Amino acid sequence: MTLQQLYLVLLISGTVLLASIAAARLAARIGLPSLLLFLAVGVVIGEDVLGVPFDDAQLAQALGTCALGVILVEGGLTTRWNDVRKLLLPAGVLATVGVGISVLVTGVGAHFLLGMDWQLALLIGAIVSSTDAAAVFAVLRALPLPQKLTGLLEAESGFNDAPTIILVLIFSATSGLPSPGSAFANLTYQLVVGSLIGLALGRLGVTALRHVALPATGLYPLATVGFGISAFAAAGAVNASGIIAAYLAGLVLGNSSLPHRAATRSFAEGSGWLAQIGLFVMLGLLVDPSTLPAAVLPAVVVGLVLLLAARPISVVACLLPFRMPWREHAFLSWGGLRGAVPIVLTTYPIVSGVPGSRHLLDIVFVLVVIFTLVQGPSLPLAAKLLRVTRPETLRDVQVEAAPLDILNADLLTVSVPPGSRLHGVTIFELRLPEPTVVTLIVRDTTTLVPRPDTVIREGDQLLLVTTPDRRRVVEQRLRAVGRRGKLARWLGERGEPEPSTLTAGKRGVREPSA
Repeated sequence: MTLQQLYLVLLISGTVLLASIAAARLAARIGLPSLLLFLAVGVVIGEDVLGVPFDDAQLAQALGTCALGVILVEGGLTTRWNDVRKLLLPAGVLATVGVGISVLVTGVGAHFLLGMDWQLALLIGAIVSSTDAAAVFAVLRALPLPQKLTGLLEAESGFNDAPTIILVLIFSATSGLPSPGSAFANLTYQLVVGSLIGLALGRLGVTALRHVALPATGLYPLATVGFGISAFAAAGAVNASGIIAAYLAGLVLGNSSLPHRAATRSFAEGSGWLAQIGLFVMLGLLVDPSTLPAAVLPAVVVGLVLLLAARPISVVACLLPFRMPWREHAFLSWGGLRGAVPIVLTTYPIVSGVPGSRHLLDIVFVLVVIFTLVQGPSLPLAAKLLRVTRPETLRDVQVEAAPLDILNADLLTVSVPPGSRLHGVTIFELRLPEPTVVTLIVRDTTTLVPRPDTVIREGDQLLLVTTPDRRRVVEQRLRAVGRRGKLARWLGERGEPEPSTLTAGKRGVREPSA
């Protein structure tokens, strides 16, 4: 490639990126999921419209899997452990047993309603049975839902990609299906080893970032995401699930007291958006618009079987032992969003040479577009009709930490959000543990050095200095006062995160990130 060709590639890439960002803005304003417009950008610049050729399913598979790894790392980094820790068992059941039930029901429907042979029917059942992490993270976090529902759907979407990919690989085998025992052993190995690698590298990253002072602030986000990508690659190198490893590594890193957490989350979100844009545009390039009309009818049939039968049956069968209300069952059934993951998975049978698999790409592409248009915008209405929403909640204080290694101290910045009980409390009434000191308050455009009788106001930015061993106690005290006021201790509020949906709903408090 010459330098002039490189400039041309960069110009096209930058233009596509900016067009996709504009599409995301437009999607947010008109209430459409952004993935649809990203896919549309890919279709428009493709060979049938603007003439950019792309028909390499193997390259799409490789790049798409890498993009999914980045998206899962970002999902883990931005998922709060306290929101999902009590939901691991139901989420795990949904992500494994639920996927199996959904594959069987969808496969049976595709076989008998569309006349597909069993291999293609089970393949399409496996391909569309995974909820999409990017779609779930983007849509659900904008809704005032109970933490129980949001956490369950987020955890399920983070976990179910791994078993789904394994099933797609099994059904893509051209030499015949393996025995049930061999398939189960393969599934168990990939999930267990992938989970162990993700947890191990996540803990390694936490230990390293806590004890190594990096020369620049911007290196902390890079190192954090780097550990997640390393977990993804290490698991893949030993034929384990890189997807589950990436998510768990991100979950461990994102829920530890690491330096510059806010900057790390922002960088991870930017990386996730970049991966999503590249992934959706590439998948839009991969499809042939002229062949899509023939896929509309089978896509609608498979989608209806999935939405009205497979997903509800799997949700009820898996969550019945957990005694969840029927309204939550119904919302979980409707909220199983599909996105890029099913389209990426269609590249696996194409690369393996399964007969008829190219038509599966068109069916899945049309299915994702149609049912994302149906489910995504209707989720707020569905939540309201099923009465599973909560009123807009107050926000806990957001605490950001930066290490002062030479002084063996931590610098904390505290934002006082609207509605916080910190409003009206004096510095003295905070009763922070020694040797913690509030050194500065930024209020509007002015700064002031506080005295013991200085009153804290909404919107203030507080600068605190404390020791590393007292930081956790300081954060708990700030959360407690933010929730219940200066008498928080007497009222029994200790500032610990409380994942209970009922408690959070009564108090109107969202779980803190600190």
